[in-house]
Amino acid sequence: MRYLGMDTSGSVAAVALYDTEQDVFLSQQCLYTKKTHSQVILPLVERTLQDGGLTPADLDGIAVAVGPGSYTGLRIGVAAVKAMAFALHLPCFGISTLESLAYQAATANGLCSAVMKARQNLVYAGLYENRNGKLQSVVKDGLYDMTEWKTILLQQTAPVLMTGDAAAQFIGETIMLAPAAVRLQNGTGLCLAAKHHTPQRPEQLEANYLQLVKAEKDRQQQVAI
Repeated sequence: MRYLGMDTSGSVAAVALYDTEQDVFLSQQCLYTKKTHSQVILPLVERTLQDGGLTPADLDGIAVAVGPGSYTGLRIGVAAVKAMAFALHLPCFGISTLESLAYQAATANGLCSAVMKARQNLVYAGLYENRNGKLQSVVKDGLYDMTEWKTILLQQTAPVLMTGDAAAQFIGETIMLAPAAVRLQNGTGLCLAAKHHTPQRPEQLEANYLQLVKAEKDRQQQVAI
């Protein structure tokens, strides 16, 4: 199977091309940019396929980060994958951004926590255990106070590997920092996670923000008043 992974959830626009039978990444493109993801993601897809020697018709599925992350970025990624999947009649895989980050970093059995900056003293976080290449959720993805999440990490009986753009804020005696090369989204984790997920139809893909968008918050406040 040949999977394309696409991530527009953060500052990095990333695409990876993975062959599951050979267990090898054929090509990968990452771009840390101030441009909007809508300007760069499809050219990245095109270059990734060209470098991997494939065409869109050679793909067997597309994985995309569905959140948490940037509201605008997530909408761009999900919309792009829906359009490609509809056009190519391909299945999709909506993958948690945190799970994808954990798959990138967790190269050995053990605990891995993915943490992303949210706002003020809050982080998006999840804790996973790598069991022979497949991740199991230990503490579900959510929006956590930083102090609360560090308490959760310190309660673990085994060392924890940290990844994500907020990882460096949690280092301790039993809390280790993953290498810089795998701490930001690069698309590879999406492909690795897709092997263990059930395919979805394009119309089933939805962003998962893990918190209300501003318009929804404003509407709820108006209703409360």
